[in-house]
Amino acid sequence: MSVNVVRTVDGWWRLDGDRAIRIDTTAETTRELLADRGAITGASGAATSVGELELVSPITAPCRVVAQLLNYRSHAIDAGSDPKTLQPTFFRKSSASISGPFDPIRQPPEVALLDYEIELGIVIGAEIPIGTTVTDDNLSDYVAGVVVANDVSAREIQLTKVQVYESKSYPTFTPLGPRLVLLDNDELRRIPELHMTLAVNGETRQDQTIGNDLITPPAEALTRLARFQNMTAGDVLLTGTPIGTAISAPPKFVQKIGELIPPALKWKFFFARQAKNPKYLSVDDVVTAGIRTADSAIDLGTQRTVVR
Repeated sequence: MSVNVVRTVDGWWRLDGDRAIRIDTTAETTRELLADRGAITGASGAATSVGELELVSPITAPCRVVAQLLNYRSHAIDAGSDPKTLQPTFFRKSSASISGPFDPIRQPPEVALLDYEIELGIVIGAEIPIGTTVTDDNLSDYVAGVVVANDVSAREIQLTKVQVYESKSYPTFTPLGPRLVLLDNDELRRIPELHMTLAVNGETRQDQTIGNDLITPPAEALTRLARFQNMTAGDVLLTGTPIGTAISAPPKFVQKIGELIPPALKWKFFFARQAKNPKYLSVDDVVTAGIRTADSAIDLGTQRTVVR
């Protein structure tokens, strides 16, 4: 049975329905908490209403935040790519971009095309050395659980500078939580059943069950990643986003025209078009994002973040 953990500035809590029981641990980081599983399962005593707690990210920084690019078929097609030819691609985000599930998203003054991406975060529970082979059968040896993530992106920086790291690493660009949901191996096999929903000001923008839309699942992704990057407890792998982001590829004929004109003029036309797109985030927009199975047996909770 999944175990739901939340964090406040002064400690860790295990959830029991809408009540929270403080975990008796000296752990200050996610990595330390995951090494103290007995304290998590043995938490007892007086319970507090979750609504009375001011929750922060259950993933502590510093840590590695690795993300997968175009890992959903629907998003790949919307971006103008062929899912059948895509190879697993990874990039890093600064862990200084991690923020809490109810913290504001801070829009930098130089960023106009602020986009959202709901993602399932895979939380690493043990060292994954270089050369490790991760399978569905041993996934729980390396993965502790899952968390809701929003991979906030500054699209004009990502596209004009071809700079993914910068465009996705500003402070508050990785809201995580509210819950760290610890799963056993049988529960990890239910990842395809997880349904992801993101809304802006109450309007649903992303609404997808992971199912067959995911191109490279966690076990395969971690094996690929372990060819060149080790991971350790408390690190996070963001597994990509489905269709529904503000940005999408222009029609094919527009792309063909773009190939015939100078880059500066191409970008001028592109950004003029994007500036008219109302789906990009603006100040005071409210973003809600949640992930759960249909039966709610696995429920990662819902983020609520406001753009400031």
